[in-house]
Parts: sequence; structure tokens; C-alpha cells
Amino acid sequence: MKKTIALLFLLPLSIFMMPGAGPSGNKSAGYKYWSAAELKSMSRTLAHKSNARTSNQDLANWGADRALVVHRTGTGSAELHERDSDLMVIVSGAGTLVIGGSMPGSKTTAPGEVRGPSITGGDRQKIGPGDILHIPPKTPHQVVLEPGSQITYFTLKVKE
Repeated sequence: MKKTIALLFLLPLSIFMMPGAGPSGNKSAGYKYWSAAELKSMSRTLAHKSNARTSNQDLANWGADRALVVHRTGTGSAELHERDSDLMVIVSGAGTLVIGGSMPGSKTTAPGEVRGPSITGGDRQKIGPGDILHIPPKTPHQVVLEPGSQITYFTLKVKE
């Protein structure tokens, strides 16, 4: 949990640092940088990548943790991660996050990953550019979009 909270505060700072340079100006092993412009460009690329309602691009994998960009043109599946937290930064677009509640008809789709068609009884939160969300493990969540809308977000998956 402390790791997730630390990442929550450090992630926005890392977005504004110089590309490839650490605090002293030296390149640091393992350091990654994605500018806001680069993430928006990925949004356009992912929008044309597939006719599916959801497309994503892995950005980095650090063993336990990984980063990706997700672009949605339609409502996604409800999901729950047994061991991962999701730290999300909305890059563009808007939608509604449904969080909590239950996922009737859900199925395990991979080890530690559960998906379902929707959430019953969850709370609803409007989300848009610049918003930062932390979703702890074992928490049902779903990004819901109005017809014709789209959303792109950066996700850091953190093992708890």
C-alpha cells in the first residue's frame, strides 16, 4: 500500500521531467518518461489500430509492475484484479467509472483476473483529462462511455 501511495504522488511529477534524464541530468537505469504529447499521440494511434471497442499498448514491464495506455471507444467489461492495483491517469476524453458493487455473471479469465458484463450496485464517478484514479485489488471497476464518445488513459498496474 505504501508503494502505491508513493507512486500516486510521484507519477504526475515524472510526466513533467526531462526525457531520459534523472534529477542530476544523468541517464538513470530503469527510468522511463512519457510526455503528455506522446500519450496523446498514442491515443490517436490506438484509435486507428483496431475496430475493437478497446485497444491498448504496453509501455513498460518492471516484473511486478507494468505500464500501458488504453484507448476505449465503447464501454469496457467490468473487471477485478486479485493482486494488482490500477493507478490511472486520464489523458483525453471522458467517461464514467463504476467502482465497487458486484459483478454478476463474472468469470476468471486469467490467473488473478476476473471479468464480467457489468457492475451492480457500484458508485459512479465522472472522469476526464488530468484525473488520477487509484483502484485497489479486489475492487470491481468498469469504464462506461456514452455512445459516440472515447477515452484514453495511462495505467500503472502495481502488484500489492
